[in-house]
Amino acid sequence: MSPRSTAVPTPTASAPPADALSPRRWTRLMPIVFVTYSFAYLERSNFSVATAGGMADDLHITGSVSALLGSLFFLGYILFQIPGALYAQRRSVKRLIVRCLVVWGVLATAQGLIPNVHVLMAVRFVLGVSEAAVLPAMVIYITHWFTARERGRANTWLILGNPATVLWLTVVSGYLVEWVGWRGMFIAQGLPAIVWAWVFHRFVDDRPADAAWLTETERAGLEDALEAEQRGLRPVTGYGRALRSANVVLLSAQYLLWSLGVYGFVFWLPSIVAKGSDEGIGTTGLISAAPYLFACVAMLLNSRASDRAGRRAVFVWPWLLTGALSFYGSYLLGDDFWLSFPLLCVAGAAMYAPYGPFFASIPEFLPSNVSGAAIALINSFGALGGFAGSYLIGMLNDVTGSTAASFLTMAACLAGAAALTLAVRPAPAKAETDALPEPGKA
Repeated sequence: MSPRSTAVPTPTASAPPADALSPRRWTRLMPIVFVTYSFAYLERSNFSVATAGGMADDLHITGSVSALLGSLFFLGYILFQIPGALYAQRRSVKRLIVRCLVVWGVLATAQGLIPNVHVLMAVRFVLGVSEAAVLPAMVIYITHWFTARERGRANTWLILGNPATVLWLTVVSGYLVEWVGWRGMFIAQGLPAIVWAWVFHRFVDDRPADAAWLTETERAGLEDALEAEQRGLRPVTGYGRALRSANVVLLSAQYLLWSLGVYGFVFWLPSIVAKGSDEGIGTTGLISAAPYLFACVAMLLNSRASDRAGRRAVFVWPWLLTGALSFYGSYLLGDDFWLSFPLLCVAGAAMYAPYGPFFASIPEFLPSNVSGAAIALINSFGALGGFAGSYLIGMLNDVTGSTAASFLTMAACLAGAAALTLAVRPAPAKAETDALPEPGKA
């Protein structure tokens, strides 16, 4: 990705165009992909609702303990990103996700039964471990089933599980806490993941060659198209070379800054709304859902436009810059909540809209043997940014007694992410690089 943008690889003449490939991939796989990531994000996000809904008081969770709980989750999440992605790439996405779903369900339900904060610490760490490989594994899975000209939309349907989950979570979970308490909320939202593990096992196949629901012609056409794209990429041997490449380093830093803004927004928006609107937790959840509704629409429109244009960068950095300007506008408005709330809706949409093109871009400059590890590394830095964002924004709100500093911080992070996006260079076509000497050779 650069100021002139990244072009989506063009299939060879022998490969069928994307619109000639089986449409059943979308109707069969995308709903499953969407729901699966929704469960992953649910098990991560409902903790903040439970904390606000009485868990902090019942388990005597102080500010320092809350920070420790967050760090334990993200520690497990960061440490197991690359190992999980390598397992998915080399062995089976299907087996990995089924096991994760069972673990999520059990641990989420356990959070509703825990007797003290010490047990909660262990549960949060293991929950982070079990969720670590989900996003990179699912992005890898999409590369097994969808061509480059489809992956912006396919990745959007995956990551749409994030804002869509927050959209209904902020509404339903608030009322669940009011009706059955925070313990009942955890149990009610944990058990369905165990059932979904059976659904995933029953209806998902690792690769087209395993799919009995495709015809022989459909399997062959899809595999030919995917293989043609791989032949168009310059080979990269060794994970070290891929992970140290300039593009991966830049995207890791970019995603850290981007995630700092996103997770600062996600984790503290309910508190900002509650303080600014003076509403109860149920109504607060309803108001907080509005930015995520706009985000879902923006994600779908932006990814479709990116796939049609065959470009990525120009569908990433302008949105991040828009988010930065929206937060800056909220900073200028100070604590006038009802004036700044429309800008928060714009910021929410702007932060989520680029996800599909962003993750679609990585397999377009790295071949499949190393792209999974690169995605995992970049997502690890995103997790680090998520932890920093949720912690830093909460600290700024507490120390200053205002949201102004938080909005300014998120604006600066998104502006930095937009600038780094422009610094990423598109990979040259294989035909252009075959004649170049290997690094270190004359």
